[in-house]
Amino acid sequence: MEITQLLLNAQSIDGTVRKQAEESLKQFQDQNLPSFFLSLSGELVNEEKPVESRKLAGLILKNALDAKEQHRKYELVQRWLSLDVSVKNQIKICLVQTLSSPVHDARSTASQVIAKVAGIELPQKQWPELIGSLLSSIHQLPPHVKQATLETLGYLCEEVSPDVLDQDQVNKILTAVVQGMNASEANNDVRLAATHALYNALGFAQANFNNDMERDFIMRVICEATLSTDVKIRQAAFECLVAISSTYYEKLAPYIKDIFSITAKAVREDEEPVALQAIEFWSSICDEEIDILEEYGGDFTGDSDVPCFYFIKQALPALVPMLLETLLKQEEDQDQDEGAWNLAMAGGTCLGLVARTVGDDIVPLVMPFIEENITKPDWRQREAATYAFGSILEGPSPDKLTTIVNVALNFMLTALTKDPNSHVKDTTAWTLGRIFEFLHGSAMETPIITQANCQQIVTVLLQSMKDAPNVAEKSCGALYFLAQGYEDIGSSSPLTPYFQEIVQALLTVSHREDAGDSRLRTAAYETLNEVVRCSTDETAAMVSQLVPVIMMELHQTLEAQKLSSDEREKQSELQGLLCGCLQVIIQKLGSEPTRYVVLQYADQMMGLFLRVFACRSATVHEEAMLAIGALAYATGPDFAKYMPEFYKYLEMGLQNFEEYQVCSVSVGVVGDICRALEDKILPYCDAIMTLLLKDLSSNQLHRSVKPPIFSCFGDISLAIGDNFDKYLMYAMPMLQSAADLSAHTSAVDEEITEYTNLLRNGILEAYSGILQGFKNSPKTQLLIPYAPHILQFIDSIYMGKDMDDVVMKTAIGVLGDLADTLGSNASNLIQQSPSSREFLNECLSSEDPLIKESAEWAKLAIGRIISV
Repeated sequence: MEITQLLLNAQSIDGTVRKQAEESLKQFQDQNLPSFFLSLSGELVNEEKPVESRKLAGLILKNALDAKEQHRKYELVQRWLSLDVSVKNQIKICLVQTLSSPVHDARSTASQVIAKVAGIELPQKQWPELIGSLLSSIHQLPPHVKQATLETLGYLCEEVSPDVLDQDQVNKILTAVVQGMNASEANNDVRLAATHALYNALGFAQANFNNDMERDFIMRVICEATLSTDVKIRQAAFECLVAISSTYYEKLAPYIKDIFSITAKAVREDEEPVALQAIEFWSSICDEEIDILEEYGGDFTGDSDVPCFYFIKQALPALVPMLLETLLKQEEDQDQDEGAWNLAMAGGTCLGLVARTVGDDIVPLVMPFIEENITKPDWRQREAATYAFGSILEGPSPDKLTTIVNVALNFMLTALTKDPNSHVKDTTAWTLGRIFEFLHGSAMETPIITQANCQQIVTVLLQSMKDAPNVAEKSCGALYFLAQGYEDIGSSSPLTPYFQEIVQALLTVSHREDAGDSRLRTAAYETLNEVVRCSTDETAAMVSQLVPVIMMELHQTLEAQKLSSDEREKQSELQGLLCGCLQVIIQKLGSEPTRYVVLQYADQMMGLFLRVFACRSATVHEEAMLAIGALAYATGPDFAKYMPEFYKYLEMGLQNFEEYQVCSVSVGVVGDICRALEDKILPYCDAIMTLLLKDLSSNQLHRSVKPPIFSCFGDISLAIGDNFDKYLMYAMPMLQSAADLSAHTSAVDEEITEYTNLLRNGILEAYSGILQGFKNSPKTQLLIPYAPHILQFIDSIYMGKDMDDVVMKTAIGVLGDLADTLGSNASNLIQQSPSSREFLNECLSSEDPLIKESAEWAKLAIGRIISV
């Protein structure tokens, strides 16, 4: 059967035909890849073929070049690179030819495939002529070809990293793109493609933005495009401004006034998609300034990379009124729709960011609007006033807000029960939650919640939990933050007298018929967990009464028969929530004097968790694993009796590469079990270590699971002591190569720095556990060969000067462990180490009490073997 028919059949409504065609395509690909690729590119370029088959041909080609998973992507790239050059050239000729097809879908698919090929070949210095050939005659091209070429350049900039293109190529691309955007370009499709392409090319334009003339030109063209008659071009132009606000914040000063008038006009007069991007520009500026101010704490010295220009502060008098106007543009059904995003929400979100950027300065600008609208007959005005109030609660100092909030609190509590409009109630409950989140807690000098108003607050919140799902969900949220504010109160919490009533109300909410709407059931359980977590010893007896109740609920979900897939999804969500709830209860009751309650129910709970594993759902597995970790901690050595039954599920978790969160949690549970069982875990160690080592050497496992695996080595060694000796030859080389890698990572961005620190900490925790596990054992000398490397690692991260406090604390601890375990065998090494003394002194004078404490201990340990 020829390829066209196969591609059409693969889109057939008839399942059997479709499945057969998909299998034939797969077979063709497996048997003769070059010929398969040539047929697809031939299909895509052929004007006589149906649009559907051409489009699918292009799509299959695109998917054959790229994948989300790193290891799969690597395989596909290698596969393409190893194809015969003449085959690749033929395919590329077809792709470039397709850009001039009169059929839009064919052109658009081809431009995506070209970009994928370029993403593979350009970094390898292959296909050097591509960019030149795309740009050579762009001025003479018919509009549809020009549009496709610009679209290709846009995708190409998305695929390759800026260091792959030389500046000359970048300049040519930008010139073509900016000319395509120009107001003199008559064809709107061309202008739109050019504007999208510019958005993707901004990351390449560093040198051009450093040049005043070029930057002025680019900014002018973008600002003109925000005034185009075509709504899509206006929206795309504002998207470019948003990207520039974060990429080139420090270059914006000369344009900010003009941008303000353009954005203000768009917010007030333009269609919603455009207005939303205009607000997004100011939200993005807030994000930039919040970051700068947090990093430098407002004191700009010569060494701060980016100064703060205080754009938001300067724009305040005009920006705040503009945002307040948007709050009055609510939609009738916005609370009911989960993913709703409209002008009023965007305006409120931006207002909240402005409050975080400028702090106290925003309050006098917003208060008149609130006072004027809060009692108006039109619900929109009341809701907007409440939303404005809730939005500015994070940022300004408590002193500035406390008096206002004390006045407003009573009003809000009344509105939550009495206001006739559901939107107003929804926003009021949300605002109360924000008050409790930011202005209530042990750190506050003047408490907002007192013995006098606590009862009224609880009564109102419990009453509004009976309201419509969206209002009830926000009321649960408010109660969540109310409970959290009493987290570290110690003995007696003002909520204690209402504990029973609150718990009952939350359980009732979770059983509502409509608890599936507005995330209500989830909110009820999350709040119940928080109320339990933050409760004091006075309510321990009531918490223990919850155990059989929650166990019964979990039992019922496991008994449900023959469910539709939708019901099954809801059921596993509920199981996850109930396991999470039991985990919190176990943690709460797990220490003396209430531990007996956990022990009394442990067998039944473990039985339920094991049944949960028999249901196939990742989220539930994660929650059940965490609950079992808590149970192991609470039951201690008694947990050994569950291991034979539980081990097979632990093994499945440790091998679960796809749902890597489950794998990560399983690794954490191994640590919990080691602490609980100590050397009783020995019989399982060979199997567990084999799986952990396999996880580490797999390139399919998400990198975030690797740091916890290293710390898990430490947990195992602490549990089994010098029985760990047989794993040293496998574990130590892995630790060393990871250590070398993490010591020489240059910080490209925050995410990499953060990951590097997690990795270092995991490695150090492994070293610490292994050293402590071998202490006072005759097998200590087995560690001596590894000591120089451990010290070298500590030296290199100290010299790198980019470790965070957690790594610092663990590293100085490991230095102490080396001295403590190896004794005189470590004294020469430590004396010869280039930075040990400096590092120790730095930690001893640290302001962080944990680092200081760790350093004091290390000093003692080192002092025993050398005179420090």
